[in-house]
Amino acid sequence: MPEGNEVPSDLRYSKDHEWVKIVNGVAVIGITDHAQHELGGVTFVDLPPKGKKVAQFGELAAVESAKAASDIFAPVGGVVAEVNTALEDAPETVNSDPYGDGWLCRLEQVDAKELDKLMTAEQYAKYLEQA
Repeated sequence: MPEGNEVPSDLRYSKDHEWVKIVNGVAVIGITDHAQHELGGVTFVDLPPKGKKVAQFGELAAVESAKAASDIFAPVGGVVAEVNTALEDAPETVNSDPYGDGWLCRLEQVDAKELDKLMTAEQYAKYLEQA
């Protein structure tokens, strides 16, 4: 698979290159390997405030790199329960571990039905091939 196209099978994906994983009713959200690769070295992550209510595909956060600033959209709606404060001091973690320590935030009060509007890993991999 080309660089920047790692696609873990246990996640759901948006067309804007965000991923989500539901763990015990809480949505963990980040950007995909493809997205971090396109951005280049992430220099700043603007995380949402705890308690912010966000709709599916609504603006959630922003990341800045040497190449560009990009808005991050929520793959599912909910209420921000936790943000990854480690990214304040080490935003490059989004590049080095986009599906692990580079997660952005966790949302509560998620409607699991919204996952049906997202791509499976297989669908996302095909989407990347067509892009």
